[in-house]
Amino acid sequence: MTLWRLLHTPPSTGAWNMAVDEAILEHIHRGKSKPTLRLYSWNPPCLSLGHAQSFKDVDVERLRARGWDVVRRLTGGRAILHTDELTYSVTGSADDPVLAGGVLESYNRLAKALLFAMREIGLPVEVKEESVVHASSMSINPVCFEVPSTYEITVNGRKLIGSAQARKKEGVLQHGSLPLTGDLTRICEAMVFENEDARKTAGERLLARATTVESISGVETGWERAAQAFVHGFEAELGIRFEREELSESELQRAEELVREKYAHPDWTERS
Repeated sequence: MTLWRLLHTPPSTGAWNMAVDEAILEHIHRGKSKPTLRLYSWNPPCLSLGHAQSFKDVDVERLRARGWDVVRRLTGGRAILHTDELTYSVTGSADDPVLAGGVLESYNRLAKALLFAMREIGLPVEVKEESVVHASSMSINPVCFEVPSTYEITVNGRKLIGSAQARKKEGVLQHGSLPLTGDLTRICEAMVFENEDARKTAGERLLARATTVESISGVETGWERAAQAFVHGFEAELGIRFEREELSESELQRAEELVREKYAHPDWTERS
């Protein structure tokens, strides 16, 4: 039985959320924090870009008109609009039994925990075993949730939980999003498209290929209920025992530095 730390942090800005995850990663690397499952949400709603995604994908005027935030993740993938969701981050060393063995092996391990969690809240989920994404699709598609990747959680072929992993010298960080409710096509309002017809088509395609908890179940599932299911899934499938804790003063201080120096800074966020 492996001992991990469980964090529930309050709804926060995109820059703060990303800075906290990196601060945790650094502290684990230095032996100052235990491997961590962090469950959180976003306020205001925030568009997050994958590590290598061009900022030119963002329609900044539309984004600001809606009062939405924008940030760049440490993990890869495409854009996600974080609102009405539960976000998880898993952070640990690359030799932790849960995270060892490379991207796909650890991704598969974590997918089993996510699958357990979703079945606990009554959803008929499956794991996408393999993914073939054509280069042409990626070049015209700035939206993450449209195409399920290998080992992501789906319902009737539609993506439910999207995840991405970064393996750094400090360790491993995996992010993922579980949309609880709301209109998934809202993200298209914040992205650049050739014209309005293209925007509308992208929204229709997204609804055909992704879904939310409420769309599947027909009832509202609260953040706390979903968070509890995540904890049970990790415990049952990964042999983890959690201790509920808070961020350390050192982690909070480092997160504040990372907000100023990186995640709220245009040099990081607005790269083309």
